[in-house]
Amino acid sequence: MKSKEEISLRKVSSGTLVMLLKIDAGQGLKVRLAAMGLLPGVQFTVINNGHPGPFVIDLKGNRMVLGKGMADKMLVKPISKND
Repeated sequence: MKSKEEISLRKVSSGTLVMLLKIDAGQGLKVRLAAMGLLPGVQFTVINNGHPGPFVIDLKGNRMVLGKGMADKMLVKPISKND
C-alpha cells in the first residue's frame, strides 16, 4: 500500500527534488537502475518531464534519460531543498 507521500516519478513536475523510496518492478529493472546509481534513499532532481519528450533526471551532476515506463515503477517522495 502506498503512503500519501509516495508517488510515481512520472507524476513529478520538472524542477522537483525527490528521494527514491522504492522500485515497484522485477529484479531485472531493479538491477539496471541500481547500476545507474538509482537506489532507495538517493536524491535527484527531475530536469524534464516532457509531454511528449524524454524524462530527464539529474543525479549527482549527471543527467540521465529514463523511459516513462521506468519512471512509472519508481516511487518517490518530493522533498524540499532544505531537507
